[in-house]
Order: sequence, then structure tokens, then C-alpha cells
Amino acid sequence: MRFESVACLFVLVVLAGHAGAQGSEWEAEFDDDKKSWKEIQAQIPAYPKPESLALVKTGSATSHKFYVDTKSVSVGEDQVVRFTVVTKTAGGATNVTFEGMRCETRERKLYALGHADGTWVRARDTQWHRVVLRDLTPYHHSLFTQYFCPERTRPTPVRIAVDALQQGRWLNPGAVD
Repeated sequence: MRFESVACLFVLVVLAGHAGAQGSEWEAEFDDDKKSWKEIQAQIPAYPKPESLALVKTGSATSHKFYVDTKSVSVGEDQVVRFTVVTKTAGGATNVTFEGMRCETRERKLYALGHADGTWVRARDTQWHRVVLRDLTPYHHSLFTQYFCPERTRPTPVRIAVDALQQGRWLNPGAVD
């Protein structure tokens, strides 16, 4: 009887070890299938021209006006929507920025700042930041929810987003295919 108990225990230990090994192999294979996201090198676009600007409806109380250069809108292989924004402040100043937005993670990034002479300078803070409703730049939330990422997990095709911007209408989730 004692021999049978030891043999049974031995079989259980071997089976448990084999099951653990299979589990770790499966997890390793599963993890190998995951592709880590890699951002592509952003190409700075041409400086925006007034005729290619489309007003972004922000629905906010700010008196600033935000425009997207429709010629600059692109979606890279990394699924980042890149675009140029022209901000005209109530005080008369004009700011130009080249930015990116990731639908999958609800993040935005600043790539470059435009100068009045039509040149660009790379931004100092190139970290990804969360797109939030209450922000000093309300156009981020509007661009995310109404134009570039209404599906939340994937970018809107460029043609559809640009048409919506030019027509001054918002996109509805599910209507971007």
C-alpha cells in the first residue's frame, strides 16, 4: 500500500510539472504573437495655407478659433493621425502646431511648433498625453471624439475626417466605414 501511494504521488508530481511547462510554453507563444507598438518617424508637413484651413467645432466657451490644415491630415502605418492646427486667439495671436493622436490609447502628442516665417521647430515635450475634456486646448477632445477617433479604437479614414471638417459636421461612431 505504501508503494502505491508513493507511485501515485510521483505520477501527480510529473503531471503537474508537465502541465506547468505546457502553460508557460503557451503563454510564451501567445506573448510572441503580441506585436509591440512602434511609432514611425513623423514627417513635418508643409506650412499651412489659409485656403486649406477648416474650423474645428469645439462647442466650448472659449473665444479662440481652432483650424486644422486639411492638407496635413494623415494616418501613418503606426495608426497615428497627424495634423497641423492653427489657433487664432481672441487677442489676435496665431499659433501653429503639428501634432499626433492615437485613437487606441486616447493620447495626443506635439511634434513641432510653427513660426510666423513659415518654418518649424521641433517641440521640447514630445511625450504622449491623455486627451481629456477639460483641457486648455479643447480642440483635442473635439478632434478625438468627433473627427479622428469617433470609433475610439481606430482612426477615421483621412478622406472621411477631412470631408467632415470641411463641411463643419461631426461624425457619429459607426458611420465612418
